[in-house]
Amino acid sequence: MPRVLHTAQALVDLVVAVPTLPARGGNVNAEGARQYAGGAVNILVAAARAGARAVHGGAHGTGPNGDLVRRALAVDGIELANGPIEDEDTAECIVLVEPGAERTFITGYGAERRITADSLARLTPEPGDLLCISGYSFFEPTRDPLLEFLDRLPDGVEVVLDPGDPFATFPQDLRERVLAHVTVWTSNAAEALALADRDALEDTPEAIHRRIRPGGVVVVRDGERGCTVFHHGRATAIPGFAQTPVDTNGAGDTHTGVLLAERALDADWETAATRASAAAAIAVTRRGPATAPTRAEVDAFLA
Repeated sequence: MPRVLHTAQALVDLVVAVPTLPARGGNVNAEGARQYAGGAVNILVAAARAGARAVHGGAHGTGPNGDLVRRALAVDGIELANGPIEDEDTAECIVLVEPGAERTFITGYGAERRITADSLARLTPEPGDLLCISGYSFFEPTRDPLLEFLDRLPDGVEVVLDPGDPFATFPQDLRERVLAHVTVWTSNAAEALALADRDALEDTPEAIHRRIRPGGVVVVRDGERGCTVFHHGRATAIPGFAQTPVDTNGAGDTHTGVLLAERALDADWETAATRASAAAAIAVTRRGPATAPTRAEVDAFLA
């Protein structure tokens, strides 16, 4: 079976519930705070719970945060391609969650940024594997090692880009160098619109499809409205599942992880996207980032 591999940062999310964001220099009283393993962990956990073999190739530190990340991965049987960085801990990402489930992030840097092309190569990607890369990895110091690793990939590895907010802001030459490797684009609507420089979503997936490798696929999520899958010259609208969200943190990651797991299990893209949308709908009803449902829970939801 093809594997779901991830190159990006596994962080610890410090999720803080706030009534509103504070004004600059001001203060709000938190309504609760909790630590979770997050970042790349979310996609890997979602993939593993959907039945795929999942492997993390990024760096992880020593200390309480690194321990939390490793425990979270171990619970779902996710493998590690590398041992821990000995002299630095994994960083935290502060996630401010407002009552409407909107999220604001403050990201730290730590041991998770200490990768090399050789450390990533310990993932040993093979043709058919689904290799996840994140737009957040194209900041220094992870940018150059990741680009070097991508240049070394064997033919037939599916490179999956989750661009995040920053990708569209990078210099054009960097964007094009990355997109030349990408066979699967998966993002939310805002990220897709930003790259395509369009105001309307309707023709955006096709515009992005022209910029990735020939024969690739573009998946664009649009919240409870579902997602669009574009490949082989055709766009298919996949309906969403309306829910009352309590925390949207990790919902997009859940969608991506389940989407890729279903592909690893030989589902077509449309079936994979339907199950991914169901999984994301379940995830938003749960607090925390790595709240992906199991395969059986998705089956029950769809039934």
